[in-house]
Amino acid sequence: MALLLTSVFKPYAVDDDFGRKENVMELFHNQVTREQGVFSLRMNHPSAGLHLIAENLRTPTMVLDFPSMSEFERELTKGYDTVGISFIVPNFKKAQHMARRVRELAPRTRIVLGGHGTMIPEVERLIPCDAVCRGEGVGFMRRLFGEPDEAPIRHPKVESAFNRHFLGAPTGGTSAMLMPGNGCPNGCDFCCTTHFFKRQYIPYLRTGREVFDACCGLEASMGANEFFVLDENFLKYRERTLELLSLMEQHGKQWSFGLFSSAESINQYGIELLQRLGIFFLWIGVESKRHVYAKNKGVDMKALIQKLRSHGIVVLASGILFLEHHTRENIDEDIDYLVGMEADFVQFMQLGPLPGTALYERIEQSGRLRREVPYEEWHGQHRIWFEHPAFTAEESERWLREAFERDYLVNGPSMLRMAETYLAGYQRLAGATDAYLGGRRELLRRRLVGHWPSIPVLAALGRTSRARQRARELGERLERLLGPMDAATKAKAAVVGATALKESLRLATVGSVRQPPTRWTPYRLEPVPLATQVRSFVELNLVQKPALYAKSAAASGLGLFGAMLRGF
Repeated sequence: MALLLTSVFKPYAVDDDFGRKENVMELFHNQVTREQGVFSLRMNHPSAGLHLIAENLRTPTMVLDFPSMSEFERELTKGYDTVGISFIVPNFKKAQHMARRVRELAPRTRIVLGGHGTMIPEVERLIPCDAVCRGEGVGFMRRLFGEPDEAPIRHPKVESAFNRHFLGAPTGGTSAMLMPGNGCPNGCDFCCTTHFFKRQYIPYLRTGREVFDACCGLEASMGANEFFVLDENFLKYRERTLELLSLMEQHGKQWSFGLFSSAESINQYGIELLQRLGIFFLWIGVESKRHVYAKNKGVDMKALIQKLRSHGIVVLASGILFLEHHTRENIDEDIDYLVGMEADFVQFMQLGPLPGTALYERIEQSGRLRREVPYEEWHGQHRIWFEHPAFTAEESERWLREAFERDYLVNGPSMLRMAETYLAGYQRLAGATDAYLGGRRELLRRRLVGHWPSIPVLAALGRTSRARQRARELGERLERLLGPMDAATKAKAAVVGATALKESLRLATVGSVRQPPTRWTPYRLEPVPLATQVRSFVELNLVQKPALYAKSAAASGLGLFGAMLRGF
């Protein structure tokens, strides 16, 4: 008996029978730095939930991330008893096509559907399947395979991101994915996660000791000392957090954490405690100025964000456009509110009534859901799919794009802001007498050194004169603090300058789409043969990429010079 767990197939971000070009398989480039051209942060993230399930079964399992359709079909021929397909709503047609191919090529294979896409009404009728996993997946799959449901949770060894690039150059470092739990009890009406897990928090790592042990295991096996925490609101559970910090200090662990957290949860802690914990990145849902969600009540959001940044903690502030109170007269208020936060990163997302949420039920019951819009366009980064009292779908696309543009023009490239935040934290800790905080300062110094080669490029190619001047001033400040740029850093800066020019040319001629490489991860199975991996590389780089590039270039008309300027 063997199990295949798979994501949906590529290519992604193209207009075809199964998807749309706006549905990009890159979190940051899709919905955070999407209008920053060559300065956009590029990376892919593995299907973390599939790896968590695979690690916690006894059944031999293969996790297949980002396959082409032909790779998926070839994998099916290996005789899996069960295939699990994970998908979100805009990838409905991809999941449907994959399931149909399973029925054709391996009719005896059991099909299990999972992920947020399973909340689509009547999904069992629309996609061939034998079981649907909604909510917590480890227990569901253990029960499906007749394995003990009460067995302890083992943490998988999964990097948080791969295929990472900035200014066209690969960026190094090892960062591991940490998954302490699923769900959130806050119950925001638009949130898929809170409703998918029925407004409950399901902990996998219940105590600070369990989190600490998981981090130790990832450090030992992967060499990771940086963790991206895939948990909707990690800081909400104060006792667990304080126990983790206590153990880190006892054992001298200078780990770093990137987190999602609500403002109310952050405010449980003093700023020094957050520094000691090693939080280097916080994703905060600001949402709206007028429509204040319970998690943000009584919080001065700008003051909070500026305090965090001044102490070296990078902030991503997330906001929602086309809320039901928005009009042409007041939507600028929320856009300016988010831009005025001066966060390192800003996400603008369209209000999106997705199946299973309270928002969806309300919009559907009012008869305002636009059912003629196909699921592949339900993703929040193109056009709204419900009748809004003040905006058409076409207008929503323009307003969203202009919101990102406004943040970029006013606040500059996000990576410049991030370097400024690290510098502020480094200077803030200059007088630290506590050895542990001194270690935190050293980590900030290393981050600054890592950013330094990109500063001359930011100073040369920044879109506005203000951004270019800020980059020049940042470079001068770094020289005063850290000394002149050494030969190795100068060489790296030259390389980054060359890759930035090459990347801007690519953006101008063939567009920004990048397809992630296929990844096979066996659990209790034989490793994937090297020949298979080589064939995948050739297929992606010599077949798919040229075809997509040619299509993109033809569509753009090769407006090279003007497009290069737009890329900057």
